[in-house]
Amino acid sequence: MTRRELLFDGNEKQVYATDDDKLVIFRFKDEITAYNNVKRAKLKDKGIITNAVSSLLFEYLKDRGVDTHFVERIGEREQLCRKICIIPLELIVRNRVAGTEAMRLGLPEGSEPASVILNLRYNNDTLGDPLINDTEACALGIATPADLKVVYSTGLRINTLLKDLFARAGIILADFKLEFGRASDGSIIVSDEISPDTSRLWDAQTLEKLDKDRFRLDLGDVADSYKKVYERLKAAVK
Repeated sequence: MTRRELLFDGNEKQVYATDDDKLVIFRFKDEITAYNNVKRAKLKDKGIITNAVSSLLFEYLKDRGVDTHFVERIGEREQLCRKICIIPLELIVRNRVAGTEAMRLGLPEGSEPASVILNLRYNNDTLGDPLINDTEACALGIATPADLKVVYSTGLRINTLLKDLFARAGIILADFKLEFGRASDGSIIVSDEISPDTSRLWDAQTLEKLDKDRFRLDLGDVADSYKKVYERLKAAVK
């Protein structure tokens, strides 16, 4: 597979065209950003580990029948993926209350809600990725009620699968973000990445943060924590 022109240069990933118009290459950078790109830094080999974690999780989901854009890992920093039409929505799946959700609801961080919380966000950096409800998403022409049904059901199914995997790895999956796109046949599939960059992951025994909050909150050892997540997941999958 030949890598061709750069299609998208994001904060933490690049997307390249290939010699197959149905496939693209995702390349993970060593950049880390937070607070809508207000805070940023470069971490040695960070792109390698986020690619490894995301590839492992997408393979795990694929083996269990979840349709995603992921095809295969083709290098330390690169994945071969299906080309999709991006749906500008983010689904935040919350098993614990944390971050802005804790502040918004006035609850202590770590509170376990009576049921899984699903937050929908409009993926628009200029607006700061605001919360959006179903009727707003439909009114803006982003999605239909049928689309949203697929998004929510897929999110809950992935949550069940990943909670089990992370539990076996000794990690609490507090929350995580999913993005979606339309495949060439019009079906809605999971895209982007699932990694410590897009999740809140806590050690099940100590509640130590193992995710991007280490960067957000200046806790240090960000890359080492990401590596710890990968090593635990790799052992748990076997």
